[in-house]
Amino acid sequence: MNKGIEEAKRYIDNAKEILSTKAGKDNNHYSDKKYVRMAGNTAYNGVLEALDIIVPSLPKRKRKSVEYYQMELAKKDKKLLLLYNDTYQILHLSLGYDGNLNVGVVKAGMEAAEELIEKVGRFI
Repeated sequence: MNKGIEEAKRYIDNAKEILSTKAGKDNNHYSDKKYVRMAGNTAYNGVLEALDIIVPSLPKRKRKSVEYYQMELAKKDKKLLLLYNDTYQILHLSLGYDGNLNVGVVKAGMEAAEELIEKVGRFI
């Protein structure tokens, strides 16, 4: 298995660990927004680790933007682009910024991230 894919999966495992040990689940909601945000950002970083395997690097001191990832993925695989858009919206925005506490939303984001990482692993 590719080291980048292993690292991406490690990020997802870390995000799940944060949710299960620190976020405190009460029925269909987590109770601690801080840890939901942390888990969302951790999982999104795992997605970026995987994508960096197949998305071309930029010149030094240039940062890849959301639009850059979208543009490059649109050239490679439309389904991968859709998964990336899901992970960006759910993990980065809903969880990472807004701290959405809904267990279903968190689960959907984590599943999309895992599917994206698996798809990148088959792509390389």
